[in-house]
Amino acid sequence: MAFILGSGSPRRLDLLAQLGVQPDAVRPPDIDEDPLKAELPRPYCARIAREKVAAVQADNDDVVLCADTTVALGRRILGKPADAGEAAAFLHALSGRRHRVITAVAVRRGDKIWERAVVSQVQVKRLSDLEINAYLATNDWQGKAGGYAIQGPAGAFIPWISGSFTGIVGLPLAETAGLLQAAGYPLYKETS
Repeated sequence: MAFILGSGSPRRLDLLAQLGVQPDAVRPPDIDEDPLKAELPRPYCARIAREKVAAVQADNDDVVLCADTTVALGRRILGKPADAGEAAAFLHALSGRRHRVITAVAVRRGDKIWERAVVSQVQVKRLSDLEINAYLATNDWQGKAGGYAIQGPAGAFIPWISGSFTGIVGLPLAETAGLLQAAGYPLYKETS
């Protein structure tokens, strides 16, 4: 049985390492991640994780893990910003408000898929133009849902969360461990 991570995210690799899990292969799937018309954030996130895990090539006994993280401001999905201008718009929209971070995880072995979506609440302090511009200059916003990463410099903008910190980073560890065990992947192996 091989373990395949269907993600190019270095953060997900780091988080899996906290569980003592090293993928045998990393195969990020290439799928269309555009939301459907009027699609709400949580169903969107779950659908993308399912489509990713279905798109990864694997043998029948292999365990494949994929995830998707979505930032939701009300019913609005804030994806990965296309450029610094869109990142600035996202940060202005999030400034002084609470939003949800949804991470959906899908694990596949053979024809069976186990999945879970974890929703966390995040409060962003009121941001000044100086703070936003300084953050944009770090380029840490690139490739990040909502235009920020809690584990980077933007962590200074977040005084409060409720939910899963690792879920906000991109892979909720407690739930991921449960899904991997449900799929028969041995965690917490004894060392000889």
